Amino acid sequence: MREYKKLGVGYGFDDVAIVPGDVTLNPELTDVSFDIEDFKFPIPILASAMDAVVDVSFAIALGKLGGLPVLNLEGIHVRYENPEEILEKLISVPDEEFTPLLQKIYAEPIKENLIGERIQAIKRAGVVCAASTTPANTKRIAPLAVEAGVDIYVVQSTVTTARHISRSYEGLIFSKLREQLKVPILVGNCATYSAAKELMETGISGILVGVGPGATCTTREVLGIGVPQVTATLECAAAREDYYRETGRYVVVITDGGIHNGGDLCKAIACGADAVMLGTLLARAKEASGKGYNWGMSTPHPSLPRGTRVKVGTSGTLEQILFGPSSVTDGTQNLIGALRLAMSMCGAKTIREFHEQARLIFAPSIKTEGKQLQILQRLRAGI
Repeated sequence: MREYKKLGVGYGFDDVAIVPGDVTLNPELTDVSFDIEDFKFPIPILASAMDAVVDVSFAIALGKLGGLPVLNLEGIHVRYENPEEILEKLISVPDEEFTPLLQKIYAEPIKENLIGERIQAIKRAGVVCAASTTPANTKRIAPLAVEAGVDIYVVQSTVTTARHISRSYEGLIFSKLREQLKVPILVGNCATYSAAKELMETGISGILVGVGPGATCTTREVLGIGVPQVTATLECAAAREDYYRETGRYVVVITDGGIHNGGDLCKAIACGADAVMLGTLLARAKEASGKGYNWGMSTPHPSLPRGTRVKVGTSGTLEQILFGPSSVTDGTQNLIGALRLAMSMCGAKTIREFHEQARLIFAPSIKTEGKQLQILQRLRAGI
């Protein structure tokens, strides 16, 4: 029988392990900073543009800790003068009522004055501000955000490509957008070498990697589309390296979604990511606007929702989640400490050295080998 389609293999975080290096160093000697053009960030952490994670106060807190918050310019915080009241309603309703309520709440128009007010409040605190829209709203909202002082603009959808075909409107031309806005532009999401390379060739500053891996996202269930994050990150990082060799221009790769603990974060960086974008892990912070809940960015879609609400609880302050000290042993706190230690065990002083020196192996038993007692205890506890 003639072959019709070839089935490839994709690897997720649970499928691989980082091999220790032949040289080790002290964790405090590592440098975990990364750059987006002229902006330098002490830690490689972006906060996802989720209503239940980033509001003005959270953005200021993360910015002062060295990360980059991304504010959703299509979300609750720019639709309502008092978003706290709306968030309280969303947190308190039963699960079966949540999505219809969110769809109704998102029917409220975006207030242009609130876009400026939210961005300026973040800027007054002296931190770098990034903001996000979907491609459909970028032409209208992006100029307003830049006028208000946004430093970095993010264009984000479930799948973003450099070539989009539409009957109703001209697709975004990112090279023209960059020329118009004159600020760094991050674009996502994508999961393949070819899509990433074409996007980089438009002049953007960074790529967001990940289709459907987030804890609140149901894209893979609803559409059947996605690529496991290890494979997706490796492909997009390969595109970056080839593009850099060809042009001398470095485009950052940011793994977005599917990172549940420090180990996943370390694997994402080892695969070639310059930074990671976190949602649910940061939704556990006391400063997060969802007060222990999180939900998907596509949950309010009016005709085909692709997200859900999850209860994540509140485990500690944002500083504790990022820098410790950790009071848990599951890797959900002191994420930067975990990254520094992993880099030190591979002899890597910088993230770029970690890209070059870290070796990955296929190891599907890495989380279960020798862990029978732990697994049994979790089963008994119903975890």
